[in-house]
Amino acid sequence: MVKILSVEQVRAVEAAADASGLTYDRMMQNAGRAVAERVLKLAAGREDIRVTVLVGSGNNGGDGLVAGRIIAQQSAAQVRFYLLKTRDENDANFKAVRDAGLFIALAENDHDYRVLRNIVASADIVIDALFGIGVRLPLKGAAEKVLRAVRQALNDEQRPAGDGRIITPSRPAQPVPHARPYMVAVDCPSGLDCDSGELDAGAIFADETVTFIAAKPGLLQFPGAAAVGELHVATIGVPNDLPEMQVDAPLLVDAELVRALLPPRTANANKGTFGKALIVAGSANYVGAPGLAAMAAYRAGAGLVTVGAPGPVASALGGHLLEPTWILLPHDMGVLVEGAARLIRQEAARYDALLLGPGWGRETSTRDLLLSLFEISARGQQPRRPIGFAAAAAEAALSESSTAAFPPLVIDADGLNLLSEIENWWDKLPPNAVLTPHPGEMARLAKMEIQDIQARRLEVARNKAAEWKTVLLLKGAHTVIAEPGGQTAILPFKTDALATAGSGDVLAGIITGLLAQGLSPFLAAVAGAYLHGLAGLNAARRQGSTRSVVAGDVLQTLGETFQMLENA
Repeated sequence: MVKILSVEQVRAVEAAADASGLTYDRMMQNAGRAVAERVLKLAAGREDIRVTVLVGSGNNGGDGLVAGRIIAQQSAAQVRFYLLKTRDENDANFKAVRDAGLFIALAENDHDYRVLRNIVASADIVIDALFGIGVRLPLKGAAEKVLRAVRQALNDEQRPAGDGRIITPSRPAQPVPHARPYMVAVDCPSGLDCDSGELDAGAIFADETVTFIAAKPGLLQFPGAAAVGELHVATIGVPNDLPEMQVDAPLLVDAELVRALLPPRTANANKGTFGKALIVAGSANYVGAPGLAAMAAYRAGAGLVTVGAPGPVASALGGHLLEPTWILLPHDMGVLVEGAARLIRQEAARYDALLLGPGWGRETSTRDLLLSLFEISARGQQPRRPIGFAAAAAEAALSESSTAAFPPLVIDADGLNLLSEIENWWDKLPPNAVLTPHPGEMARLAKMEIQDIQARRLEVARNKAAEWKTVLLLKGAHTVIAEPGGQTAILPFKTDALATAGSGDVLAGIITGLLAQGLSPFLAAVAGAYLHGLAGLNAARRQGSTRSVVAGDVLQTLGETFQMLENA
């Protein structure tokens, strides 16, 4: 279980670990070894590897010294060190590097930073151990100059010799630039505030970051998260039972946690064993949403999935989707109307999970459906009356006073947009309903600006989940999930593969399928969002590019995504 701790909390853990017998020096040795092991894995099978270690003056630099020494000892890599400041002669880690005869350059002797630029530009792998979690921004003086020189070295391109490139019209042109070094940050990319996510103008962007003991909030908050690359968390021997590790803190969701949450499967099961999900979705303009959500619920393991939809939507999808059953709901020209509420309430009582909203559209008649579903008085409003069958059903719904409880509930997409138009809507929902807004939908629900939400994603999600008494899943890079009691979780994924229409329908369907199998709303949201994010990465790998991923690709990779988790 990976916690997300502030810089102050991490320092308290380190002090407690030292007092318990895991000394600061031992933690430094363990941290350096964790970085070294990662770099050795990256370099495995490659010859003539050159590794440059950028060494700061503090403990972060000490971690880098340990890492570089171990890499030199355990491989044929050529390891070079560049020190921001001279280390104390009594520094055992510096002495070990010097006694090993490894190349060491000092910034104070490199007045134009030519040596720094050369050993960075010529490296295959650069270990950034300059500034750790205690950095204060903005960086100034020598620190600023060193980072600028590093960035210049990383951005330099060596053009091929000759007058120009050879152009082959049938293929993209093939320039021959100098390969950019692979950047591995130690604990935190230099120039990133690990608490706030603030990013210095000269910050070094890493391809990977190996952080220690716990994740830090700034590593998961943009703009800083953009500089982190792939995040690894090394425990460096700190015991989990330290009181300082038992603080109430957000969790960074990982595969081990999600694997433990997956509902069990038994050989003597039947479809009823794995629950029944009802998905009320679709309209004439959004025919695909019910299909994506329904099949995602099935792929998540639900035993039976029923789609409630307008007749034209069911007709369009029924011949293509053979697995779901269907309930034809009252509609007006393919748009759900208030008259559907009575039928939905009756049917929902027979199901283990209910999803509302995908593909609904934002017509007044559908908003009236939502009002009626939650038995909200439409005082002062005159809902538009449809004609024919829809009108008769609407009359029955208006006269009904049903108190039937909903099964565990997910509201997504236009269900959220319509909800935001209802005054004090949070008072009308059953407890622990799962809401899955993207930042725009969240802005409408919370009556906030998108930029304010994005600047404080964790705080906003936690506060609003408590205020609204819902499980709130705030979508986006590093999705945040919060529940009313204050427990929060953050996903490790940031990928544009999921920035495609219909991706949210797949996510909502996965969560609904897990709810139907008996997971609690919060855990279903956590596990479902992780599965969705990992499936997005798998879909991008299959397609060869995140640009080409569509929602159906994410759906199709759910099987291999489960396999990855179950066999890990």
